[in-house]
Amino acid sequence: MAGITAERIHQFLTELAIRYTDPAEIVLLGGSALCLLGSERPTLDIDYVGDDLRKSNLQLVIDQLSDELQVPIEPVPIGDFVPIPDGADKRHIGIGRFGRLEVFALDPYTIALSKLDRGFDSDLEDIRFLLRQNLVSITELERVVENALQNAVQFDLDIDSIQTHLSVVRAMLD
Repeated sequence: MAGITAERIHQFLTELAIRYTDPAEIVLLGGSALCLLGSERPTLDIDYVGDDLRKSNLQLVIDQLSDELQVPIEPVPIGDFVPIPDGADKRHIGIGRFGRLEVFALDPYTIALSKLDRGFDSDLEDIRFLLRQNLVSITELERVVENALQNAVQFDLDIDSIQTHLSVVRAMLD
């Protein structure tokens, strides 16, 4: 599969709003959020904040539409993987309204933290994108990482890897 572009994500959200008419919010994360924030790199799937075990009515409609349109979309319980930084809910970025569906990109610091944890080359490039777009600052990202690493054991975070990945990101800025 070639990848999912911002246009394809918008098409999916438009169709979702037609099928799901109750007021709702969806918070995108990962490559799909970055794509809608202007990253030119297509994403392989659409990830959104959600419970992957107990699905809401909205999630059931998302699953059905995903199957019909052959667009991979997954709920991600992000708070199970990384500690959510203080004030994250106030830093979500509005993407737009699709019918009665309000769409946001997850707090960019939470996105960056999750990408530092995984640390693929594409993840580090995504963090560089966030920094260059002034959606995160390196100083605040370092503070978020420092706070997150205090809970590393609880979230099964690899402290050395995250610190190494952060050093690589710093070097990319030079």
